[in-house]
Amino acid sequence: MNGKRILLIIGGGIAAYKIPQLIRLIRAEGMAVTPVLTRAGAEFTTAMTVSVLAGEAAHEGLFDIAAEAEIGHIQLSRAADLVVVAPATGDLMAKMAHGLADDLASTLLLATDKRVLIAPAMNVRMWQHPATQRNLAELRADGILTVGPDEGDMACGEYGPGRMAEPEAILRAIRSALLPVAVGEPLKLLPEAKVMQGPLAERHVIVTSGPTHEPIDPVRYIANRSSGAQGAAIAAALRDLGARVSFVTGPATVPPPDGVEVIRVETAREMRDAVDAALPADAAVMAAAVADWRVTNAAQKKMKKDASGKPPALEMTENPDILAWISGLKKRRPGLVVGFAAETNDVIENATAKRLRKGCDWIVANDVSPETGIMGGAENAVTVIREDGAEDWPRMGKEAVARRLAEAIAGAIG
Repeated sequence: MNGKRILLIIGGGIAAYKIPQLIRLIRAEGMAVTPVLTRAGAEFTTAMTVSVLAGEAAHEGLFDIAAEAEIGHIQLSRAADLVVVAPATGDLMAKMAHGLADDLASTLLLATDKRVLIAPAMNVRMWQHPATQRNLAELRADGILTVGPDEGDMACGEYGPGRMAEPEAILRAIRSALLPVAVGEPLKLLPEAKVMQGPLAERHVIVTSGPTHEPIDPVRYIANRSSGAQGAAIAAALRDLGARVSFVTGPATVPPPDGVEVIRVETAREMRDAVDAALPADAAVMAAAVADWRVTNAAQKKMKKDASGKPPALEMTENPDILAWISGLKKRRPGLVVGFAAETNDVIENATAKRLRKGCDWIVANDVSPETGIMGGAENAVTVIREDGAEDWPRMGKEAVARRLAEAIAGAIG
């Protein structure tokens, strides 16, 4: 990476306090840094600080006569090998998604012909807001690379996803983004050294996990008892074998593993769209417990009891069948599609029929009858059904099931 130039756009967020360390790490790799401060970014760190650390003057204004006499914003956007936005605030992401260019940073982003890597950072509610998630999906579709955000305590006192990735993680993403790739090829993030030698190195796997919540009104929803524990364990096991994992999770009670790309959704339709945006992939593990139906006439206000005492009439419609959809893709179908079948009776018969009906390669079937304690519990007992037959696995911890499944996937696509 020696000799590469990074155009570093610094957004306005408390996470900007980490930028001096990021600049140090980038320069220690032998790369040059050209800092650009947004007006909001200058409220959290100073031009003097980033200029001294970068060894170059920080750029701040679009209407700098000396710079713009030679169309400086075009030169800046083209001279870099990679554009990095950190922290990437909700406002910056919205501008990027909609092609706005009303200051130096957004103009550079619109004018560049180089790859762009963003490190999102914002309050958890801002991150989870549908507008931000729509903008994120649009940016990914445009080829924008992302690293983070992480989950944890926030400066505002709340907890959840939205913390900017640590400088070391951003540096790893920068290294990966600077690797030569063919046109249209997805980014293959360089993982930490412990997973670089795994059998799934250079492979991309999508994992869905957790339940979906289908709104009835603003305070009620249809869901199931899935904790997301099995899906999270599978994502971690695939990560440990070297895979780049896109982890699409509904509102699970179990936190997502570290070292994977976490994409949070609420509804089945959001999950289908997130999986679509994450393609192409070498394999897809559809472990989420997706609600089969949603309420067509979901109320915009909380439903109230009326004098009659009669329950409200709920009109239902079928949700997207994500497993059948991804299994039926032609050009973008993953090489291996693994579905899950949570059954309460005739487990093998029902799961075998499901595999044929959905068109997936494998089905991982389990008995989730209440007496088994599997749904929401720490253990699982599964049968893996393939075209050539069914294989019963003994009851074991969900982490052990995940490791065994990840090894089987590695054997199939590694």
